[in-house]
Amino acid sequence: MVGWTDDDLRRASGLQAATPESENLADKVLAIDDDRSLHHLVGKVFEGSEVEVIAAKDGRAGLESVERDRPDVVLLDIRLPDASGLELFRDIQTRDRRLPVVFITADSESETAINAIQLGAFDYLRKPLDLAELKEVVLRALDTRRLMNIPVAVPIRGDHQAGGDPFVGGSSAMLDVFKSIGRVAGQDVTVLIRGESGTGKELVARAVYQHSRRASQCFMAINCAAIPDNLLESELFGHEKGAFTGADQRRIGKFEQCNGGTLFLDEVGDMSLLVQGKVLRLLQDQRFERVGGNATLSTDVRLVAATNRNLEQMVEAGEFREDLLYRLNNVTIRLPPLRERESDISLLLEHYVSRFAKILNRPDLEGISPDALELLQRYRWPGNIRELQSVVRYAILHTSGTVIVPDFLPEEVRSGGLGMPDSPVAAPSAETGLPDSELARFVAQRIEHGTTDLYAECLEMMERFLFTRVLQETQGNQSRAADLLGITRGKVRDRIAAFGIIVDKEVHID
Repeated sequence: MVGWTDDDLRRASGLQAATPESENLADKVLAIDDDRSLHHLVGKVFEGSEVEVIAAKDGRAGLESVERDRPDVVLLDIRLPDASGLELFRDIQTRDRRLPVVFITADSESETAINAIQLGAFDYLRKPLDLAELKEVVLRALDTRRLMNIPVAVPIRGDHQAGGDPFVGGSSAMLDVFKSIGRVAGQDVTVLIRGESGTGKELVARAVYQHSRRASQCFMAINCAAIPDNLLESELFGHEKGAFTGADQRRIGKFEQCNGGTLFLDEVGDMSLLVQGKVLRLLQDQRFERVGGNATLSTDVRLVAATNRNLEQMVEAGEFREDLLYRLNNVTIRLPPLRERESDISLLLEHYVSRFAKILNRPDLEGISPDALELLQRYRWPGNIRELQSVVRYAILHTSGTVIVPDFLPEEVRSGGLGMPDSPVAAPSAETGLPDSELARFVAQRIEHGTTDLYAECLEMMERFLFTRVLQETQGNQSRAADLLGITRGKVRDRIAAFGIIVDKEVHID
């Protein structure tokens, strides 16, 4: 089964992006610049998308728009006819400290823009604008705004914040998580969140941030597994002009941008030893140097880290610094996998069926039939909450009536996660112990059984075989498997969890 994101579903159904206030409210980008051609250019970049572009020709009009239109991102020119961009930036911050501001400058060596970044601006771009870079920066800023603004409901007292992205559950394991968040959120200490892939570690990080004394400051998130090792150091700490090939200007890293706020490092176990050393020093004295720089810089950042890996085993293998583990491990919040909170599955299904029925414009949907619910509760959920969301989306998209019945569930749920009953699996190969991939017979069998999702089923079968075979070849080494497949280690781990692949002395499917 191929998982869809919320954005994929909205595009497929013609719906706009959902926000706490309205399911149909578009993201807003305010461009403050006296150059009308820039307004036109930004409008063309986001033409046909769910991003609304608002234009302001000077600082006064820009401030009025900030208060009236409540934009999600501001593009701000350094030089305006009635004010300096830096002064206007300070005025914007007094009105909305969480509003990401991206500076635009025609000066290739703008110390003003760099200083503004150090004070809390999100990024800066040089004229003439590179359209791809403009779009990428604005989309990142919109994502940051979402992370800071969407409330996380932690129902310790049984209350629920409407419009939030809640922790759903009443099990004792989740109650312990809620209590842990309440105990540590107000303390300015490093927090390490542990849990399998898909358990909701970002939700915990956002809850810690939103209930902390830094809640009015910025929140930024970095997925260490999604960024190549040679770029992660620059992304976190910034770099000086000429530090490496392609470094044609100074760039500010996340530890400078997030000064005064909270930085979430997801998949922290995927950092190289070099980056680990620099992060350790920052945790010790809040000081660091940019890549290629000699000047020591200071910052004030609260670090929240997350991992689904066994860091203690990584320390023994020489892949993770023991001293950094001690620093990160001051306070640990452990998120239980879904299989350890079975009593919450029906609550989660109720929540996500209601949510995705609204997104997918299915107001006629009544719910899940008892026999379908039994299959869903019996399933092991190797991908945890993320997989449950994907299964609910799949079921709603394939439901032709008003009730979700077993026929509308993915094949792996109907078969209890034991593989497709009619899959092309003859005797295991003597060489690998894996089923031979007889694609032609598989396709014929699925067509005979009246499938309406053959493309996804074939892709899943292929991926399951491919990842298991490659992991056998690498003897379970996920880094080597990622290199061989040409993908990130995070993607490898996601597929291991989704397919229930056991990485032990011998690699096999559970």
